[in-house]
Amino acid sequence: MATTFVSVPLKKASEVDMAKPLSKFIQATYPSGDTQAEYVKAAEELNNLRKSALGRPLDKHDSSLEILLRYYDQLCSIEPKFPFAENQLCLTFTWKDAFDKGSLFGGSVKLALASLGYEKSCVLFNIGALASQIAAEQNLENDEGLKAAAKYYQLASGVFQHIKDTVLSALNREPSMDISPDTVGTLSQVMLAQAQEVFFLKATADKMKDAIIAKLANQAADYYGDAFKQCQYKENLPKYFYFQEVLPVLAAKHCMMQANAEYHQSVLAKQQKKFGEEIGRLQHASDLVKTVASRYDEYINVKDLSDKIARALTAAKKDNDFIYHDRVPDVKDLEPVGKATLVKPTPVSVPLSQKFNDLFAKMVPLAVQQALSMYNQRRADLVNRLIAQMRESTNLANGVLASLNLPAAIEDVSGDTIPGSILEKSKVVIQQGGVQTIDQLMRDLPELLQRNREILDEALKVLDQEEVTDNELKAKFKERWKRTPSSELYKPLRTEGANFKNTLDRAIQADKVVRDRYASHREIISLLCKPEAELNAAIPSGNPTKSLQGSEVVMLLKTLLASLSEVKKERETLENDIKSLQFDMTNKFLTALAQDGAINEEAISVAELDHFYGGHTESVQQNLKKQEELLAKIQAAHEEFSKSTQSSTDANQREEILKKLAAGHDQFVELVNNLKEGTKFYNGFTEILLKFQTKCSDIVFARKTERDELLKDLQQSIAREPSAPNIPAAPAYQSAASVGGTTPAVPTPAPRSVFPSKPQPPEHAVPSSTGGCENQPKPQPPARPPPPSVGSNFPAAPSASAPATTSAPVPAASMPASIGGTGMLSQAQGPPYPSYQGYPGFYPMPMPMAYNQYAYGQYNMPYMYQPPGQPPFPSPQQPQQPQQPGYPYPQQQFYHQ
Repeated sequence: MATTFVSVPLKKASEVDMAKPLSKFIQATYPSGDTQAEYVKAAEELNNLRKSALGRPLDKHDSSLEILLRYYDQLCSIEPKFPFAENQLCLTFTWKDAFDKGSLFGGSVKLALASLGYEKSCVLFNIGALASQIAAEQNLENDEGLKAAAKYYQLASGVFQHIKDTVLSALNREPSMDISPDTVGTLSQVMLAQAQEVFFLKATADKMKDAIIAKLANQAADYYGDAFKQCQYKENLPKYFYFQEVLPVLAAKHCMMQANAEYHQSVLAKQQKKFGEEIGRLQHASDLVKTVASRYDEYINVKDLSDKIARALTAAKKDNDFIYHDRVPDVKDLEPVGKATLVKPTPVSVPLSQKFNDLFAKMVPLAVQQALSMYNQRRADLVNRLIAQMRESTNLANGVLASLNLPAAIEDVSGDTIPGSILEKSKVVIQQGGVQTIDQLMRDLPELLQRNREILDEALKVLDQEEVTDNELKAKFKERWKRTPSSELYKPLRTEGANFKNTLDRAIQADKVVRDRYASHREIISLLCKPEAELNAAIPSGNPTKSLQGSEVVMLLKTLLASLSEVKKERETLENDIKSLQFDMTNKFLTALAQDGAINEEAISVAELDHFYGGHTESVQQNLKKQEELLAKIQAAHEEFSKSTQSSTDANQREEILKKLAAGHDQFVELVNNLKEGTKFYNGFTEILLKFQTKCSDIVFARKTERDELLKDLQQSIAREPSAPNIPAAPAYQSAASVGGTTPAVPTPAPRSVFPSKPQPPEHAVPSSTGGCENQPKPQPPARPPPPSVGSNFPAAPSASAPATTSAPVPAASMPASIGGTGMLSQAQGPPYPSYQGYPGFYPMPMPMAYNQYAYGQYNMPYMYQPPGQPPFPSPQQPQQPQQPGYPYPQQQFYHQ
């Protein structure tokens, strides 16, 4: 029994360079080093794998299917690790419809989408298609071929079913017809029916019990019937199902499997001595195979099955007629044959390939990357907040001491020397470059700011230009322009750009504050930069009470100041410890993702930050509280110290200068730190803006590529559209000519202009049929003479002396067949060119000198009749030519040109 199986054609993909955009993302996301280089190499290998899977014709072999499976597994692996989206990592994949073969003037239908889910669905379709082709190539005469065919058909069924369930959510738009849910759902059912048929063939080959074989065949018939119904009742299926022998094959297989089921059930009935039932089932089986033979013989050959059923039916009837005389039940009274299914769609579970090796095994999923990014932001906020609290406390302590002129007040014993603390502060300022360092840092900031502004403006300008182009094309093509508008696509990028702009604006305000503070303290900082002698000369002399040098209040102040210095050093140690504390949250987030399928980043991050930074936070708070208590004691002791000192103008001036010098040192240190941090910020921000600019350039480039592809498709689509969808109605005379009862009037040729030797008649006179002139407002054409019959007695051409009113008969060859002509085509009548002396007139292209029934028209044949009012043109210079030998018509006189 010969059988036919349905296989599915492969989709064709356009070339896409995956290595370049993936490498850009890797270089922008991961620090340079061995890990980055490894990921870049993996991106190149993935690109090569795609070329092997989609860039060449595939053999119908396991090795080709293995390449497709590996590529699909890699796509599933990288999907959670890269931000594939139109506004992030934009990769546009273009695939042609598998069932659309295109036309002569336009290419086949194709769809381009910036979606990895679309790529996965198309690759999965090719896996199912290639599996169906490999199954169809198997040798069903041996056990190995039957097992392989059943395996691949079930794989194809499962693949098509998976596409049906996932394609709409993967694309978020209407898919092409080949991967639409209706199409792949029908294909899945067809593949399942074919897998069931293979099991029926194996059971038959293994000579299993007829009861089992009948149930397997009946189940296959049921599957084929379902597939046939889906093809019948779904209007959105490709034409492939109707014009590529799929529909008749399904119908034939449905009948054939039913016939097999009835045959094997009849054998079971015979074994049970139900001879009437045996004959009834065989008759039903015979009717079914006759239906297949009469309707679908060119698709399915059932001769062997038909002969087997016929032999069994003849033998059963003979035995029943002579021996058993059992009543033959009607078909509708027969018990239905049972069903047994041994097939099911193979579920799609990644990895599909047993040889799968994840190229990006070390790269964490994108959800983990995002969680790590948010965690790092929370950690940075916590660390910055703790450090800011400690620095603010240090500045507060320095400000309080400077306002109290401490420790300079308790060190100034002579009244005319520089206190040691002031000298120490002066040395620090001089070692760090003094005002020159600040001036240089201040000059660098505007340049860095301007560079960042230019990068940001250029990135946003690229988006603006592309959006303008997209809006123009949208306005031009309207609903034909089917892609995401740039205004919607760029919203996240514009939000990010606006945040960057706000950050630069805040930085500008901070720079202004730093400049104003520097302007107010520049003079005192310059004084600290002077040599010791000049600095001493700038400080007024005073006469403090030397007796207080060893007093109890001075000793208390020194002790308190020493304790405060310890508190400051402790804060520096805490700051270094907080900055250096590092721990990896990757495993925590990976575990949460594996267990819950999602990551509650906030809950996990808060708990871990509290665990690692809780002790440091408590230490910082204790340190701040301790400083607060020390400052209160220092202020009280200084108040008592101030009461004990002599009050004088010189002493007060000296104390004020010393306070300013101490404050100047603190301002210098803070300004330098602020300016260095600002420089570091601008340099780091430049890298961020460059990445943002690259992202904008990449998405614009991808949009331009998509735009060019869409424009090309639109051009082909417009070229295929009919120019005039509504054909105008035919003229009345054409419709009348098609009806046998009415003869349309033949248009009369326009009269030619001639120049007779005699005077012309008046302008209002029109030549009549008798040669006279009548005053008529409009000439009336004469009645058309009857057509002559063409024969040997064809009349000779009128001579030059014939009267002007004589009309030559119209040749039958130039008349339509519907009005009595011979049906030969005539040349279309030309415009009424004038003929007069010196005018060359109309001269057609000469025809070959051989008989051509289509070559007789008004201007390229001998003039056979004279229109009304037009005499023949005499040619005294050219004598009449003799009759051409062998010519079937009389020789006629041509017009003289």
